[in-house]
Amino acid sequence: MYTRYGQLTDTVKLLDEMPQRDSYSWNSLLEAHLKSGTNREDTLRLFHSMPEKDDYSWKITISSFAKAGNLRIARELFDKMPVQDEKPWNSMINGYARIGRNDEAMNLFKSLNYSNDNVWKNNTHILATVFKICADMAALDFGKQVHTRMVINNVGFDEVLVSSLVNMYAKCGDVDSASHLLNSLQAQPDDFSLSALITGYTKCGRLIDARKVLDHSGGGKCNTVLWNSIIAGYVANNEGSEAMNLFSKMRMDGIREDPSTLASVLSATTSLGIVIIGKQIHGHGLKLGFIHDLITASVLIDMYSKCGSLDDACKFFEELQKYDYDTILLNTMINLYSKSGRIEDARRTFDMMPRRSLISWNSMIAGYNQNGCAIEALNLFCDMHRLGLPMDQVSLACVISSCASTCSLRLGEQIFSKATVIGLESDQFICTALIDFYSKCGYIEYGRSLFNEMEKTDEIPWNSMLMGYAANGYVVEAFKLFEQMRNEGVAPNNITFTGVLSACDHCGLVEEGKKWFDSMKQEYNIEPGIEHFSCMIDMFARAGFPAEAMNLIDQMPFEADSSMLSSILKGCTATGNESLSKKVAERILELEPKQSSAYVQLASTHATCGDWERSAQVRGLMEERRVRKSPGHSWIDD
Repeated sequence: MYTRYGQLTDTVKLLDEMPQRDSYSWNSLLEAHLKSGTNREDTLRLFHSMPEKDDYSWKITISSFAKAGNLRIARELFDKMPVQDEKPWNSMINGYARIGRNDEAMNLFKSLNYSNDNVWKNNTHILATVFKICADMAALDFGKQVHTRMVINNVGFDEVLVSSLVNMYAKCGDVDSASHLLNSLQAQPDDFSLSALITGYTKCGRLIDARKVLDHSGGGKCNTVLWNSIIAGYVANNEGSEAMNLFSKMRMDGIREDPSTLASVLSATTSLGIVIIGKQIHGHGLKLGFIHDLITASVLIDMYSKCGSLDDACKFFEELQKYDYDTILLNTMINLYSKSGRIEDARRTFDMMPRRSLISWNSMIAGYNQNGCAIEALNLFCDMHRLGLPMDQVSLACVISSCASTCSLRLGEQIFSKATVIGLESDQFICTALIDFYSKCGYIEYGRSLFNEMEKTDEIPWNSMLMGYAANGYVVEAFKLFEQMRNEGVAPNNITFTGVLSACDHCGLVEEGKKWFDSMKQEYNIEPGIEHFSCMIDMFARAGFPAEAMNLIDQMPFEADSSMLSSILKGCTATGNESLSKKVAERILELEPKQSSAYVQLASTHATCGDWERSAQVRGLMEERRVRKSPGHSWIDD
């Protein structure tokens, strides 16, 4: 009784008072120690000191240590056990499988096969575990061998064994064998087996077969597990609309959804990019009380983020209770806040984390880089180094980018030395960051030397080198590299064309720039982005074609910002285009009422045209709005 209720002290006291002790008494004391979670050394000491140890003593000790994950001790006892039967074998194989040591579990099962006792080898609990291991290891051939031996030995199929076997075939991609096995059974297959078969079909892209399994198993009468499997399968196959239709049918059939259902439906919404549906699912989950489920919350935040509703994602995160947080969710929020420009909130999230992974540190350093906080990124990297934390190529590449932003040549080379020490000097990610670093520091030849030596697996190193040439005014070299890139079969992307157009802009190659701008969509099917329009507008304005630049702004599918208009305004000044200058200056003032250069330029244009009254009005408006002209500065003053 004391043992059953975990009262170790009373058990020991009672045993001490017993005039005679038998194996049952000692086993009771041993069981009390194991149940109480006593220090394992004390438990082992008691076990070894027992004058009488029977099969039960060995079994409960091995089983307890195996379940607790103390496989080393459990294995030592198992190997010393005088007579082994199926229970210790099952405990050990299960114990290894439970902590992911599948190779050792499989080797132990293979050693069991050397025994002549078929009762052990045909134990359904052991076989079910072996099939699960085969599924995890994708060991289809071995699983088939074990299945064949079961048939030869006439091993009976219980529900657990059938489910494990179907799951093994389905996860290993042999869904036809899984289906044949289920069809050969006289009894109705359980939901776990059907769910495994549905998942297997969807992983192979056989959605029609998966749907047939659902329909043949009762359709609307099926439970939530089967509906979740089919909905998740359609989402995984980029069939978001059909996944939403299935969810609607599920609800109409009266099947109650669970948090896993909502997570899959939100993923479908993400793939469709329809945020309004995601908000409806959000509200529905709130009513059901599922929205604070960790997986559902993470998928909801991901949905808002990928659908471009960053503010909604941040707002929902701030509504969550702190106990709802985990490391993955907090890492997501660091990235999200960084993308939203809320770098202080990102750092606050980083600081509140109870446990920080390497991804956490990398995300925060990258966030600082994205928001122009290179010094803060370097300081955080120094903290990381001081704490002796492990680093990977992402950590080092991010901090090399920070050095590039601050032109810290010496520090950047020290960090590359660190990469060399840990064997990452040839990593493409780091080499690409280093090319950008050398280019921004003005050492373009060092960047090219590194580019020539590195192994290039995609367009990213090419883009980095091309942008480096463009930024440093090496136009001929930029075009030669672009030609080489295409000759080697590397497909240019939007970043590549940003570099090409930037090179055309810097050297006033208007016709060349127009040619490549037009070819983006016509030849490469790349829709020009705002950065490409910016290059073209600046190129037209600097080359003395402000009217063409203004026409491009009017055709642009984006709202023009003040920097684009400022480029045109400078072009108007250089060419003396007074009418366009007025128009552009007025548009700048609508966008940024505090920009002093637009007021000065507009007033000057009116004065040049002889309209002194309008010129005085603009200067008066400037004074009224308390806009101060930026003072000039001469190097002589230094």
